[in-house]
Amino acid sequence: MLKGQEDGMTAEIHQIQLGLTNCYLIRDEGTVLVDGGQPKNIRKFLKTLSSLAIEPKEISLILLTHCHWDHIGSAAEIKTLTGARLAIHGNGRDFMEKDWLKMVPPPATCLWGRLIRATTVRFATAIASYPRTTVDMVLGDDDYSLSDYGIDGSVLYTPGHSSDSVSLLLGTGEAFVGDLAMNGLPIRIGAGMPIFADDAGVVRESWRMLIDMGAKVFYPAHGKPFAVDKLKGAL
Repeated sequence: MLKGQEDGMTAEIHQIQLGLTNCYLIRDEGTVLVDGGQPKNIRKFLKTLSSLAIEPKEISLILLTHCHWDHIGSAAEIKTLTGARLAIHGNGRDFMEKDWLKMVPPPATCLWGRLIRATTVRFATAIASYPRTTVDMVLGDDDYSLSDYGIDGSVLYTPGHSSDSVSLLLGTGEAFVGDLAMNGLPIRIGAGMPIFADDAGVVRESWRMLIDMGAKVFYPAHGKPFAVDKLKGAL
């Protein structure tokens, strides 16, 4: 557990590593999963839940921060296992529902990103295969409260990495940002800009919006959580 009631927080936050992606299980009066990880990780997901003494049916919502394959690869299987509703921004819906669509990685924001995009990421995306399923909740650009799911927080539209990127901001300041930021090797040195993004300027705008709305700590999908103060020099 990354955080918990002993730290003065209401919600528990558990990180679940599914492939290269950090997924997050948030427990308060209800339980919500952020992201579905890479494909073929359902056994690891079940094993982690068992170690946490959490029953799959406790999860009522799966929130996908965006449509890239390493975030939605096991989402369909997790949905079937848990019976949870599946939520994603409307701009990414088709990638979860239509078999024939292929993803295109965002442009690189740095030399290291260009090297990875030209080799590993382009190849992985080209061969990526994952189960598809129906999206139960199509999110728009407006904020969406998770109070009905027992979570003191809201889903916010935070584009920049991709046009369908969203973040979950808890009332206590924890922001689950998907690939809106990254932190640490082998992705990047330190916290900051994702190495792939549709628009780096829009990424910074989304950072500012989250910080203005009370974000204190970013929980990225790649790398360790970090205080938002580390971004101030990049804003």
